[in-house]
Amino acid sequence: MVADNTKILTAEQEAKLLQPIDEYVGGIQEKINALRADGTDKVIEIQNTIDGLKRDRIYTQQEKEARITELRSALEKAKAVEAKNKDEVAKLIADAENYLKAHYDTEYYQAVVASCKEEKVVAEQNYRASMESLTKEHQETVSKLSDPHEIKDEKYVHKNRLFDAKMQRAKNLQEVKDRQHAAFDHKYHLIDLLRMSKFTFGESMAQKWENYKYTFNRRDFLLKNGLYIAIIIIFIALCIITPVVKNMPLLTVNNVLNILQQASPRMFLALGVAGLILLAGTDLSIGRMVGMGMTAATIIMHQGINTGSVFGHIFDFTGVPVIGRVFLALVVCIVLCTIFTTIAGFFTAKFKMHPFISTMANMLVIFGLVTYSTKGVSFGAIDSTIPNMIIPRINNFPTIILWAVAAVVVVWFIWNKTTFGKNLYAVGGNPEAASVSGISVFWVTVGAFIMAGILYGFGSWLECLRMFGSGSAAYGQGWEMDAIAACVVGGISFTGGIGKISGVVVGVFIFTALTYSLTTLGIDTNLQFVFSGIIILVAVMLDCLKYVQKK
Repeated sequence: MVADNTKILTAEQEAKLLQPIDEYVGGIQEKINALRADGTDKVIEIQNTIDGLKRDRIYTQQEKEARITELRSALEKAKAVEAKNKDEVAKLIADAENYLKAHYDTEYYQAVVASCKEEKVVAEQNYRASMESLTKEHQETVSKLSDPHEIKDEKYVHKNRLFDAKMQRAKNLQEVKDRQHAAFDHKYHLIDLLRMSKFTFGESMAQKWENYKYTFNRRDFLLKNGLYIAIIIIFIALCIITPVVKNMPLLTVNNVLNILQQASPRMFLALGVAGLILLAGTDLSIGRMVGMGMTAATIIMHQGINTGSVFGHIFDFTGVPVIGRVFLALVVCIVLCTIFTTIAGFFTAKFKMHPFISTMANMLVIFGLVTYSTKGVSFGAIDSTIPNMIIPRINNFPTIILWAVAAVVVVWFIWNKTTFGKNLYAVGGNPEAASVSGISVFWVTVGAFIMAGILYGFGSWLECLRMFGSGSAAYGQGWEMDAIAACVVGGISFTGGIGKISGVVVGVFIFTALTYSLTTLGIDTNLQFVFSGIIILVAVMLDCLKYVQKK
């Protein structure tokens, strides 16, 4: 059955091994097809006809009903035939599956796997022999030459020959890989025909794993996941080091909940800027908007009369019911943030201004106005009953996390299930093509900034509740870098039009967990910026490499 003294199968030998299996299962399949012809096949055909007729606008309603009545009568007959042949079909399918289970792997697939293994060895041996031969030939040729130009030409030719040998090796290995994959897939093709595309959970998982191995590329995998792997290794190292240095475990339920609690307001900010990065933009004003929102929310929800003033006016909201002050603070935060993001969005969309410039201007204006109007003072704590009312801890579980989950669900829906979300990807990928196809680039851009402002307002309001107030113009400094970095680490590409909400979620958790871990370990805050900077640099580098590879 096999080639002389080897396990390598020729195409004819492989076909000969497969022939009895195909003949046996094929014979059963013919019987099943005959039993299904007037039963299952008819049921499917008639049902499709009925569904198509319901959507058809050519016929009148009466004509449709008359035709559907006829079809349903035929459908009942076909179902009766299907029910009559059901047991016989089931027996035939079981017979074929038992035969496959007993013969396919032992008599065919294992032989193909062994053959492919040997073919890989031979391909590698041929490659090494070819490289040695080419190198020897090159050295002999160069030793006979004296003209520098001829030597240079020979080196160029030799380099091309080495490249051709490398490509031939890759081609041979891919052919072996294709052959083994086809042998694996053929079994499920037979089962697919027998069961009409119905697989068990185990069979579906086996096919997915095989397809993953078949399409796996080490370089692409490292480009996509290398940074995550490095961060996981760092986090594992921190989990090992922290108990030794600080005499306390890092990976505890309480610490995980604290990380999630800290990540929740930041999730809103990251989701907001993610939409702008999807448009190949950014937002440098996030931190200052958090400071502005925190200040406004603290003033409204302050416990008692405010001690600080805004443009010389001291606010007193003690006469407003607590729940009213909570929602008023939320509305004010959203309105203030949305006004400024809309301004930045307008200048970006109308005058083709880069978001870096428009949002940097926003950052300066916001910080200047808030600092000047409040003299840069902190407004103290909010009413102590408010956080427990809006984000209580239930059995030590911080419900602020549920707000973040809700935000993720809503933004995911907008991105993936609405026309605006599809337009967002289209404009981010190619604004010129999007414009030609009838999409308003102006309104999509402004819409993305408005959505970001709403999310920033929610985020700053939640942070105010989490921190019990203490709003000031300086609060939130550097948060824009965390939000942008979380998006980049999560795979939202700066080239535009590429990214998923799941990536943003992972990015926020990664940065929050890393910051929490470093703080627990006692690493200086300034050094934490170094870690963040390195992670951002590597993330953008990998993103650029993926973009260059795609181009």
